Amino acid sequence: MGLRVAVQMDPLAAINIDGDSTFALMLEAQKRGHALFHYHVRDLSMRGKDNITAKAHPTTVRREKGNHYSFAARETIDLAACDVVLMRQDPPFDMAYITATHVLEHIHPRTLVVNDPAHVRNAPEKLFVTHFPQLMPPTLITADAGEIAAFRAEFKDIIVKPLYGNGGAGVFRIKPDDENLSSLIEMFTSASREPLMVQRYEPAVRQGDKRIILIDGKAEGAINRVPAAGEARANMHVGGKAAKTELTKREHEICETIGPELKKRGLIFVGIDVIGDWLTEINVTSPTGIQEIGRFDGTDLAAKIWDAIEAKR
Repeated sequence: MGLRVAVQMDPLAAINIDGDSTFALMLEAQKRGHALFHYHVRDLSMRGKDNITAKAHPTTVRREKGNHYSFAARETIDLAACDVVLMRQDPPFDMAYITATHVLEHIHPRTLVVNDPAHVRNAPEKLFVTHFPQLMPPTLITADAGEIAAFRAEFKDIIVKPLYGNGGAGVFRIKPDDENLSSLIEMFTSASREPLMVQRYEPAVRQGDKRIILIDGKAEGAINRVPAAGEARANMHVGGKAAKTELTKREHEICETIGPELKKRGLIFVGIDVIGDWLTEINVTSPTGIQEIGRFDGTDLAAKIWDAIEAKR
């Protein structure tokens, strides 16, 4: 029997159908006979402990640029009566995002929320990685300018980035002779009370920042993202170029170390970032990359993700 699948995501009109992972998941769900309902996180409502609803459109998707979806009339759906909710809105990981995890926690696992909302809340990308210190480069999380200066004095060449940022936004490389660190810290701290993440710069990023997809704790595919000339960031949002890749022995070791922990936490669809020998982020909120991987090696990760979801239903 087909499943009722509610998809909590950003507006469908604005997505790139050749790169959006949620679109690929929706296509695969539809192919399997599942009914799709699309809603924005702002259309989510909670009245009492067990009354979780969303104003959603029954949705049909198709791989046609400019005509990639159709909506039926919007209706109020009971999310507890759905089989699956895909929590796929993009970060920022802010209080609105956290609130949505609290709301959806009331229906999970009776309705399977992917990924588990409580563990999404407890595993922000740049903090969850700190549970595996043996796998990550030297890292500092602080808002203390003196601590950041001491870290820089020790490691010379560093990366400074917002703790809850995404897509490469706000990521700065500070070289040993750069005089802008103090001003950069002032800029960040005037805009937010959140700490910063500071890491040792890894020259291996010039060869690429690898995105590896794990499904239910098992590595299933990868793509290398090579930064553009003159750019310290490899994110494809900022000009990084995708390249075919295979996992190294060290990357297998990383995946085998974190995989059981991901599975235990109900984190079915996860994307990790690896530079050289080091794990830098564990992306659990709205990981991407499955279409790019499929184009390079033919792996249908959307099908593998749905196999994992259906096995749990």
